[in-house]
Amino acid sequence: MFKKIIFSVFLFWAFQISAQITTDPVLPVASKSVTITFNSAEESRLGYYTGDLYAHTGVILSGGSSWQHVIGTWGVNSTQPKLTYVGNGIYELKITPDINSFYSVASGEKVVKMAFVFRTSTSSSQTEDLFVTVYDEGLVVDITEPSTRSVLPKNESITISATSTLESSLKLYLNETLLAENTGTTVSTTHTFIEGGNYWLIAKATAGEETVVDSMSVFIREDLTEEAKPANYRKGINYPTDTSAALVLWAPNKEFVYVLGDFNNWQPSNDFQMKKDGNYFWLDIPNLEKEKEYCFQYFIDGEIKIADPYTEKIADPWNDDEIDAATYPGLIAYPTGKTEGITSVLQPGQTEYNWGVNNFQVPEKSKMVIYEMLVRDFTTEHTFKAVREKLDYLEDLRINVLELMPVNEFEGNSSWGYNPSFYFAPDKYYGPKNELKELIDECHKRGIAVVIDMVLNHSYGQSPLVQVYMDNWVVTAENPWYNISSPNTTYSWGYDFNHESAATQELVDSVNSFWINEYKVDGFRFDFTKGFTNNTGDGWAYDESRISLLKRMAGEIWKRKSDALVILEHLTVNTEEKELANYGMFLWGNMSGAYTAAATGNTSGSNITNSIYSYRGWNEANLVSYPESHDEERIMYSCLNSGYVNGMYNIKNLPVALDRVELNSVFHLLLPGPKMIWQFGERGYDLSINTCVDGSVNNDCRLSEKPPHWDYLDNSDRTDLFQVMAKLNFLKQNYDEFQTNNFEYSLSGMVKWVKINANGNRVFMLGNFSTQEITINFTFPQAGKWYRFFTEDSVDFSSTDQLLTLAPGEYRLYSTRKFTQPQVVTEISDINFQNDLLIYPNPARDEITIQSNTPFERISIISLSGKLMFQNQNPANKNSISLTDFPPGIYLVQTVQNKKTATSKIVVQ
Repeated sequence: MFKKIIFSVFLFWAFQISAQITTDPVLPVASKSVTITFNSAEESRLGYYTGDLYAHTGVILSGGSSWQHVIGTWGVNSTQPKLTYVGNGIYELKITPDINSFYSVASGEKVVKMAFVFRTSTSSSQTEDLFVTVYDEGLVVDITEPSTRSVLPKNESITISATSTLESSLKLYLNETLLAENTGTTVSTTHTFIEGGNYWLIAKATAGEETVVDSMSVFIREDLTEEAKPANYRKGINYPTDTSAALVLWAPNKEFVYVLGDFNNWQPSNDFQMKKDGNYFWLDIPNLEKEKEYCFQYFIDGEIKIADPYTEKIADPWNDDEIDAATYPGLIAYPTGKTEGITSVLQPGQTEYNWGVNNFQVPEKSKMVIYEMLVRDFTTEHTFKAVREKLDYLEDLRINVLELMPVNEFEGNSSWGYNPSFYFAPDKYYGPKNELKELIDECHKRGIAVVIDMVLNHSYGQSPLVQVYMDNWVVTAENPWYNISSPNTTYSWGYDFNHESAATQELVDSVNSFWINEYKVDGFRFDFTKGFTNNTGDGWAYDESRISLLKRMAGEIWKRKSDALVILEHLTVNTEEKELANYGMFLWGNMSGAYTAAATGNTSGSNITNSIYSYRGWNEANLVSYPESHDEERIMYSCLNSGYVNGMYNIKNLPVALDRVELNSVFHLLLPGPKMIWQFGERGYDLSINTCVDGSVNNDCRLSEKPPHWDYLDNSDRTDLFQVMAKLNFLKQNYDEFQTNNFEYSLSGMVKWVKINANGNRVFMLGNFSTQEITINFTFPQAGKWYRFFTEDSVDFSSTDQLLTLAPGEYRLYSTRKFTQPQVVTEISDINFQNDLLIYPNPARDEITIQSNTPFERISIISLSGKLMFQNQNPANKNSISLTDFPPGIYLVQTVQNKKTATSKIVVQ
């Protein structure tokens, strides 16, 4: 997990920013100087700070929203303004001789805001974006108190103040009632509101013949209604009827909550103040339109606005604009100008998804081949729908568990997903939620289980669970879900969950239960589970409390689905992993280093024995070993860049490197227990994990988008690898020999071998991992007839001792019974000839031509799932067929000539 986070900077609330910055004069204008005072102790990300501080600063011009006239370059201290430290965590920055000159604003441009990020000298820490309003020249008046806190209490004295830019006659009004007046640049008074409701505060300044006005709306809240919530109302959004919603927020130590949304024009009103029941706030919202979507937020204590933590959909002001209609048709628009921050979305009367498979059974663990996938990079469309359309490909590979990297909402659009924000909402960048359900349903129809990656070690700042209890960008002791800081100072990300907390345990169970029941997922791969502890240290030591917490969580999962897969990225001390495995959980076994050494020819580092569960002393075959995952450098990249060369045998050569991955696969996939393939390993993906979008390689690009390279299927060497892996997966799932615990092995040397005995049926597999030819004496388990799977022939041994010569990289699989050769479709030839039949181009994109000198009686094109995509009776001898409506994938072309049917394969890219 040493990898994964893209941190999304997001706007907080204006009342917080105003506490950090003050100005002299209070109302700066562009033609004059101004002194900026920054208080690091006032709710900034820096906390109380006393070191050197620099300003990354520019201006916002009238009619625009982006920073302009930015001074210097980020991180270059010599070109960016340095603030002056004045003590007590307070800094000053003088903008002189005037704002326009300081920022080199051109004539005719109008500055409306100054923008700042204050950063440390090493750029290791920084504030959020901070903005200071720049006022018009001449007479201007501004209400300075209350600041932006617009929900005020009854029967308390409230200070009301205003400031003007020029000496003037100043008056303060409450609606039409004069509260105070003064001559000068400030006016102030206090007032006690004795009735709830909406009021207008008005400031008026008059200088000579000119009068200017500023106003703000304030809401005076009524006394809280305390009432027990209905017992069947659960946290989050409930739908009592098709035209109503009931909202429930659990928020200990909060005083009052209003619901703001599309249904009340985003204004607080007493009709939308939530009732209180202990630590619960709840509210019925009637008279909604069936199937209509509404955005809403909780406005808590008149200070913070958050989305519902349990919402199943959000509207995001920073990222939704990048989601096109092809990805998410009819995406609800964000309520721009009415609120800020992420909103929840509710929709009464939704049409339920009609599941085709309701009681899917998870494959036996001895037969499991897991395919780890990042939806973002699997296709250029980055959608659930596009993955579903590629299931023929995955079915052809014979995988039977699809493991999706995080699909719940995370910060930003393009991410690995390990920066979670909303745990119940599928990420919209991958498409609508029913597309995910259809993907899972279609997987189940094909016998493929679906596991989702769940990140419950930490959250990031966009999570409402974090935001609701936060001070100075640190979660407070009141937060029921998170630790103030992670006890693991070596490996920590974001805000650390406190798994000892009953509130966190309830949340964890709710998250897991939701995905099992609502999406019918077959289990979870939990990220960085050695972080599920409050014990200090780096997480490598045996931790009894952590074991107890994980057993508790797994037990709750199995109450919901008895055969659910619980897979841990634990990677800690073996005694602890063994205990968890014995309890029924699966654990990742990272064998990347050994398998990379084996593939590249470094035989001294190629001991793969640790990929066998029994070698680790485990009683249960619950080790998910893998040569690659999302976290490791790609083995093919290592082969092509650092593979060994011995005379004419060159692992840096693409065909040889692919053969080396075939060799790895024989031992990886056929060893006992569940196995995992990282996406595109089956066709030798050879771009570095650090490949940038422009194709360069840089460590900063680890999380960057990677091209799927479906064009690799044009290469027969790559499809040969696919064929081998598909056949190995077939053997693993269909023959007892590969599901038994009765085996012996030698996996540390240049020549590795495994001998298996299953009910008298024997297998002997061996491979030469060196870069030279080796002749060696092998003792077969028995004499007699042995079948050779890959060459599809047999040999008779009169003796068990056989002297065999293996070429470098050669592998063999012998068995005493003949294994069936499965039909694997994914194999490519440039042009497919059958008699005089010609099909081209193949692969194709927009159009394909089918021709023959022999008359056709019928031409049909069928998907691997059996769907008829095209048919023409008595076509011409030459036919050009549009592929516009064909999703990328593999198809069968059936031609009938002289009453004989022929079948060919094509690939549509």
